[in-house]
Amino acid sequence: MTRSRAQDPNVCGVTAAIAVIDGKWKTALLWLLESGPRRPGELRRQLPGLTEKVLTQALREMEADGLVHREVHNVLPLKTEYYLTPFGRELSEALAPLSDWGHRRLTKLTEAQAVS
Repeated sequence: MTRSRAQDPNVCGVTAAIAVIDGKWKTALLWLLESGPRRPGELRRQLPGLTEKVLTQALREMEADGLVHREVHNVLPLKTEYYLTPFGRELSEALAPLSDWGHRRLTKLTEAQAVS
């Protein structure tokens, strides 16, 4: 799915929403940022396998989509923090039922494997 689909007024709302969170790391970043501001290094430590380049790209896209805000504190060394905007928090709340469904699905799969 292309990022342009997130801005196309002629697609269904679900497609536009999924285009905003599409990618391997964005939902995990939303989840981590729900609990409060995080520095980039903190986010990388909590998501093994996430490279600095991909983290920066994902956060920039999320910032452009209005989901996160980047705050740079004028101290030495520079301190950068990311936090959810009200719009990002709204998306996170909208995804909660989908998350619940996903957990129920995983439970069913685990139960089915135990029976096999």
